[in-house]
Amino acid sequence: MLNLVYALAAGIVITVVIKLAGFSLIAGIIPGTIVMLGAYVVLARRTFVKVQAVMESVKKEFESMPANEKERKVKADKVIKMLEAALPLGKEQFLIESELHAQIGMIHHLFKNTEAAMASFSKTTPRSYLARAMQAAIYFQRKDYQAMRSAFEEAVKHGKKDGMVWAAYAWCLQQNKDVDGALKVLARSVAENPSDDKLKSALTALQNDKKLKMKAWEPGWWQFGLEAPPMQQPQFMGGGRRGRFMRR
Repeated sequence: MLNLVYALAAGIVITVVIKLAGFSLIAGIIPGTIVMLGAYVVLARRTFVKVQAVMESVKKEFESMPANEKERKVKADKVIKMLEAALPLGKEQFLIESELHAQIGMIHHLFKNTEAAMASFSKTTPRSYLARAMQAAIYFQRKDYQAMRSAFEEAVKHGKKDGMVWAAYAWCLQQNKDVDGALKVLARSVAENPSDDKLKSALTALQNDKKLKMKAWEPGWWQFGLEAPPMQQPQFMGGGRRGRFMRR
């Protein structure tokens, strides 16, 4: 946000200076616009570099996650504080704050702190589709199926190319005995992702009255907390989108 304000200010200054120099307003608007766009790109890049540095630090912390449960909790708290310390960067650039809250919520969810996870997820935008899908998983566990559907619909709308989110939606519906709903969700997913063989296989399985298996989406599937994984260690995969489990 501040980046846009500063860029607009720079563009206005250039436009005014050219106007005061005796040129027409139109003559000043063109270079002013160029300066504004250039300044915005530079400022936005500077902010994203800061965020990337934070995410790299978070990744390193997760890569050194200890085996002891108590020590893992201490490490997770440390990572959350690192992400919270970066929240002021959200004032500089759009969507940054939402993505940081999404990461914080996913870490809370991985460590079974459901209330804290939901509080963080409530501060994200629907564009943080994986956070919305995890929120839907929590609603499923709470048996709030209407809220679950609503959250999953937002998740697949903004993450329509992520087959795992579609599959998680269908899995929850099938578990709730809504096989027809699960079939419709998977049919939509295949229409959006016609080359995704995993989704096609899942749809075929349901059409043949078989239970939907999520093995094809492991280890990412485990982060939803809907099925118990084998021995695992939380691993942050970077990219500002998702945290996953990696086999030890």
